[in-house]
Amino acid sequence: MAQQPRAWQRMLSGRRLDLLDPTPMDIEVEDIAHGLAFVARWNGQTIGDYAYSVAEHSLLVEQIYALIQPKAPVKWRLAALLHDAPEYVIGDMISPVKSAVGPDYGLLDDRLTAAIHIRFGLPAALPVAVKKQIKKADKISAWLEATQIAGFTVEEADKLFGKPASDLVNGLRIHLRPPLAVRRDFTARHNELMRNL
Repeated sequence: MAQQPRAWQRMLSGRRLDLLDPTPMDIEVEDIAHGLAFVARWNGQTIGDYAYSVAEHSLLVEQIYALIQPKAPVKWRLAALLHDAPEYVIGDMISPVKSAVGPDYGLLDDRLTAAIHIRFGLPAALPVAVKKQIKKADKISAWLEATQIAGFTVEEADKLFGKPASDLVNGLRIHLRPPLAVRRDFTARHNELMRNL
């Protein structure tokens, strides 16, 4: 009888996360923060001395979401911070790779997202209106990243991500930092949002 391939990953917290059947009890924010701080966006194709991490991106998305939705409940700001949390175990695949992999990637991402949301008191699936606003913040973040650190022209970024309102992006600058600093800030922001739920 053939042995099933291993589908779990041991986390630094000691948890074993089954990627095919994730449970909320196997999810810890410290594991998420650590993993995301070491996952590079743009496949690492950014300028600077440090990779631009998914954790740094997540902090920016939450900040932009708050600008778009200043009266949003704290739980939706937490959802914005955690919008890419599954990438702490499955990595950050650029959109062309996701398309090539097909629907199985989306199913894996959905299962992990649901477990993460439940772990931190959010609904497994977000309301469509909230998800759309987080996606809008995500695209604005991608536009900023593309033009500031990934070598895209403004015209290219406008075509790919949409031209953001200037009042939303004015003053938002990307600063590349060491992974441990980003990990610390992601964890601190998560904890602050959890305290205010």
